[in-house]
Amino acid sequence: MSDRVVVTGAGSGIGAHLVNRLAETGRAVIGLDIAVPAKAPIPILSCDITDEEQTRTAIRTAVDHLRGIDVLVNCAGVGAQGTVETSTAQDWERVFAVNVFGLARVSRLALPHLRASKAGTIVNIASVAAATGLRERAVYSGSKGAVVALTRAMAADLLQDGVSVVSISPGTVDTPWVDNLLDDSADPAAELAALRRRQPIGRLISSSEVVEAVLYAIGPNRWALTGTCLPVDGGMTTMSGLNHA
Repeated sequence: MSDRVVVTGAGSGIGAHLVNRLAETGRAVIGLDIAVPAKAPIPILSCDITDEEQTRTAIRTAVDHLRGIDVLVNCAGVGAQGTVETSTAQDWERVFAVNVFGLARVSRLALPHLRASKAGTIVNIASVAAATGLRERAVYSGSKGAVVALTRAMAADLLQDGVSVVSISPGTVDTPWVDNLLDDSADPAAELAALRRRQPIGRLISSSEVVEAVLYAIGPNRWALTGTCLPVDGGMTTMSGLNHA
């Protein structure tokens, strides 16, 4: 039987690319998202992962449709700009509600089904911001640091249950979220150039590069990766002083 996969944040960006790629590989896929696209080629359930009952219902529906869950990819996330001084309490609550508490909620509700699988795997999408200091990203960085730490704790707890847990930390990815960030800046062209300069390879990471890392993490080598964080960042965490563009 091919993997049965649930992907959060499947309505756009990395998540949208991922569900389509998973379907291409023959896997059975259902996405969850707070905003469902009008014409989604892959089934996407409306779900706000900050809401317990909505999430419980969505997981139950996914299980009924897929007849179980083998893989959960926690891709849903939101961002925020600001320092620890300028960020508001609402910023912290909003970002952590999705990036950390929502991820934990979906994982908890999916775990009985992942334990029942012979290939149970959780992939958490973290960020280079968890390992590298980025200006004006205090709240976001804090949330993604929590995702990496939580991944390691989950991996230790679930090792004996046969569930592998991995996190992937992309660099700045060319997605609609980045487009919105650029649109909100005073000088979009200058901001884009700055984003490119801070990555040693001199360009943004593509969604497809992150998606292929997810496919690797849920493949035959998943047990060799459990408890690890796989950077897909063009060298940001290891060659931050370089730019090869």
